[in-house]
Amino acid sequence: MRTVAILGATGSVGRQALEIVRDHPDLRLAGLAAQGSHAELVAAAREHGAGAIALADRAAAQRARSEFDGKVLGGPDGVVELVRELRADIVLNAIVGAAGLEATMAALDAGSDLALANKESLVAGGELVTAAVRRSGRLLLPVDSEHSALQQCIEGAAPESLESLVLTASGGPFRSWAQERLADVVPAQALAHPTWSMGAKITIDSATLMNKGLELIEAHHLFGVGYPRIEVVVHPHSIVHGMARFRDGALIAHLGLPDMRVPISYALTYPERAATPAPRLDLSQGFALDFEPPDLDAFRCLALARAAGEAGGTAPCALNAANEVAVAAFLAGECRFPQIADTVAAVLDRLDPEPLESVEQVLAADAAARALARDALGVAA
Repeated sequence: MRTVAILGATGSVGRQALEIVRDHPDLRLAGLAAQGSHAELVAAAREHGAGAIALADRAAAQRARSEFDGKVLGGPDGVVELVRELRADIVLNAIVGAAGLEATMAALDAGSDLALANKESLVAGGELVTAAVRRSGRLLLPVDSEHSALQQCIEGAAPESLESLVLTASGGPFRSWAQERLADVVPAQALAHPTWSMGAKITIDSATLMNKGLELIEAHHLFGVGYPRIEVVVHPHSIVHGMARFRDGALIAHLGLPDMRVPISYALTYPERAATPAPRLDLSQGFALDFEPPDLDAFRCLALARAAGEAGGTAPCALNAANEVAVAAFLAGECRFPQIADTVAAVLDRLDPEPLESVEQVLAADAAARALARDALGVAA
């Protein structure tokens, strides 16, 4: 029996993880955490027999206490406390944003394996997280479909045999658009992803290609591969989720229909590879495997992310924080689509990267970048 804690349980990844736990007899839910959807979290805890929950919103936690007989923790510190107290066999961190870094560190410090769907943990604090993994001796299992695919492509291979990694991007809803046309994009258009159903923030990141830039930084930390050896190609069909090139000329790819239950299940049941109800790719039906280079002029966020990753230190943290502010402003109708990249570029220009030494430093860099981003956009905190 493996105990599981799910953070971000009311989001898309969290809800699908609950499906995996429900259908797997050897997984037992120990605890759940969410931002503020207390009614949904309480219902899920009751259904799955979880004895403890945490809500980052303190007011939501207070409401949950009157409805739930188990333990209820409140505030961002409550989420971290939940992780430390439960000491679950595996923690799925699906918290959205840089707030997930402290929970990631807490899970590793508590001796739990970590199924990581919070990409900002590695983007903002990659060196800290990888050092914590080494200290703990625990497993870090990526839940992003692309990184899960890459892990499966290189598993068992000698590190020296690996030539490069290839990340695939769908290209989002504006893949073939000219740069000038992007100025008139509205949120509803950017949220209409052609192949994946995801939360609003990650969907906008997919439309700007920032999502792929963040994944590039993640891949560097997850697999210890230098940035020149990580490629990004646009693959609009979302059938190939990742590829690895080897020194003998072989190119190994991971294929499948888009379904997040596959990487979630792979992480939660590793190394078992449990069955899932995900639809199967029918090889008897014709389908295309087209690839093309990304348009770095129209989608500047990808180039900005690569530059921030290569700069290292606090630069990726600043990139991520500025992007979160700009995406929120775009969704609120407070800026135009191209201003997302403009804002990120302006913040990176104004903040000199520092070597990364502590979580507190990450949080300070995050706050400074957010303030600069809000100033650049002229929006309130």
